[in-house]
Amino acid sequence: MRARVFDRAPAAVQPDVAAAARSELRQWPCQLKLVSPAAPYFENAHIVICADCTAYAYPNIHQFMKNKVTLIACPKLDNTDYSEKLTEILNLNDIQSITVVRMEVPCCGGIVNHVKTALQNSGKIIPWHVITIATDGEILEN
Repeated sequence: MRARVFDRAPAAVQPDVAAAARSELRQWPCQLKLVSPAAPYFENAHIVICADCTAYAYPNIHQFMKNKVTLIACPKLDNTDYSEKLTEILNLNDIQSITVVRMEVPCCGGIVNHVKTALQNSGKIIPWHVITIATDGEILEN
């Protein structure tokens, strides 16, 4: 992927809007490599798995986190196959749904592959979908 610069006008500072913004993060830790598959917040949970970069590319990332357990990971920089940990999370808990929020870049395909493998390995039928964010912050696929 080649480097890109986005031509954007500077945003006006609006302290009242920033003060009104609220985090939708419901648990800690949120790094996939740090969570315990047996953590109580996974039971009956809806999960959103976000690529690390999505929080910087898409300013309204918290809309996808609302009422969900949030996990973040980078398949390229973490250099880990998360399918085993995700399989364990699925096997130990009654997960209701999985949403994957990824970037359009090829390395983010790893997150989707880890989720597919975990679903197959768990043998569970769990609704899931992928939201793809462009490098300029637009939603490409939902």
